[in-house]
Amino acid sequence: MEERFTVAGLLRYQAARQPEAPMLSLGEDRVSWSELKGRACRLAQALAGEGVGPGDRVAFLDRNGTAYFEALFGGAFLGAVNVAVNWRLAPPEMGAVIDDSKASVLIIHGDYLPCLAAMGTDLPSVVRIVVIGEPSGGDREVGYEAWRDAGEEVDPGYVGDPEEVSMQLYTSGTTGLPKGVMLTNGNLATAIGEAGETFRINEETVSLVAMPLFHIGGSGWALCGMSRGGRSVILRDVDPGEILRIFEEEQVTETFVVPAVLMLLLATPGIGVRDLSSLRNIFYGASPIAEEVLVNCMRVFGCEFTQVYGMTETTGAITALRPEDHDPDGPRRYLLRSAGQAHRGVELRIVDPDSGEDSPTGIVGELYTRSAYNMLGYWEKPEETDRTLLADGWLRTGDAGYVDADGYLFLHDRIKDMIVSGGENVYPAEVENVLLSHEGVADAAVIGVPDERWGETVKAVVVPVPGVEIDAGELISFCRERLAHYKCPTSVDLAEVLPRNPSGKILKRELREPYWAGRERRIQ
Repeated sequence: MEERFTVAGLLRYQAARQPEAPMLSLGEDRVSWSELKGRACRLAQALAGEGVGPGDRVAFLDRNGTAYFEALFGGAFLGAVNVAVNWRLAPPEMGAVIDDSKASVLIIHGDYLPCLAAMGTDLPSVVRIVVIGEPSGGDREVGYEAWRDAGEEVDPGYVGDPEEVSMQLYTSGTTGLPKGVMLTNGNLATAIGEAGETFRINEETVSLVAMPLFHIGGSGWALCGMSRGGRSVILRDVDPGEILRIFEEEQVTETFVVPAVLMLLLATPGIGVRDLSSLRNIFYGASPIAEEVLVNCMRVFGCEFTQVYGMTETTGAITALRPEDHDPDGPRRYLLRSAGQAHRGVELRIVDPDSGEDSPTGIVGELYTRSAYNMLGYWEKPEETDRTLLADGWLRTGDAGYVDADGYLFLHDRIKDMIVSGGENVYPAEVENVLLSHEGVADAAVIGVPDERWGETVKAVVVPVPGVEIDAGELISFCRERLAHYKCPTSVDLAEVLPRNPSGKILKRELREPYWAGRERRIQ
């Protein structure tokens, strides 16, 4: 493991190599490598003063900003584990993540202080709440800048070994409970180390970090963009007009976005008059893209495009459809439907879900992968870990597809019932548990149905309690009070009974079929 490609080593190396060069910017705020390292060192000392050491969790709750990187690198200087909390979650879900992580310090923006009272927990593991902005006066609260700057500008010097966890990102669980994906120094060193080869990142890169940092597509992309010493431009909120302005004014060369953002950009007034000539490559992934949208993007942006496929459990991308495979007018146009070929060092298998044997070339089965990208496991969830990460190192993705004779991966369907809406994972069980807590609902099933903007959207199929009338709008509002909005149904169908097999399992494929009929690619 090359230390300069770990989280802490990356900042140490670049700050020594080019201390005064610009590292990142947010609006008018420009921060050099040495400035960010100084802030991270002081923050590390502040964390140490709270008793934080190697392996301890530090939770962070805010939109994209400079403070996230101070916390990420400062924690890494101590060997602490960064836990970025999804700010799109409902407060009880936020509380569940913080409690599950056993974080001892919570860094939170003042905008989210109202969420604390609504979390339904007093956060028993948290000894210090550090508020970016004005504290509300709580007995555990301190202001961020004063707390950070009270520490000495001294790097604790912690390095850590490859198997130590440095980042813990949360996904929804199949049972509705959050799962902390443990990513190690070795995982991140592999991903960051490959950035030059896979993403063609170099010191001239100006990377736009547009995706939320609680996602591997946000934090992982940011680290890759920084890995060769280029400059990163941080976007606090996804605003298509602002993205186009930043492309032009900051001379952005690379970015990563989900297809829904590309669709928004295409529809943004004034896109035709923006100077986009600095763009070299737009990376896209997390959900599929319609061929028409992709081809239009290639025409409008006039740069290279690279599709990537992966998951949090694989430290992000493990396959790439490279620019040379984006040829809409050539004989290999069909590759635009592919997720590309495996990265160097990544093994792929297609397994028959019934027999457990490898499927022949071109035959659909469940995708397994094995590489140094695979997570260590789920935090304190050994049974979930064992179901996903097998003893011989293969990770079950839950996605179905096939690999052709040239090694291109084509995704076809989903083995598990997970829904992907605009790049966000939604597990039906989590939504169904909320629906079934409604007094008027006797039975419920949640499925993903096609959506032109988000790829997939959530639909509930509900059996009412006999004699009870259910209002779809009221039921959706009921869910929104308890779940992040992106997890909530956007439509509700009523049914007299749900189709089940002899063992009682709901036949969701049967429920989905009318909506997906005629579509060649079912994963959206």
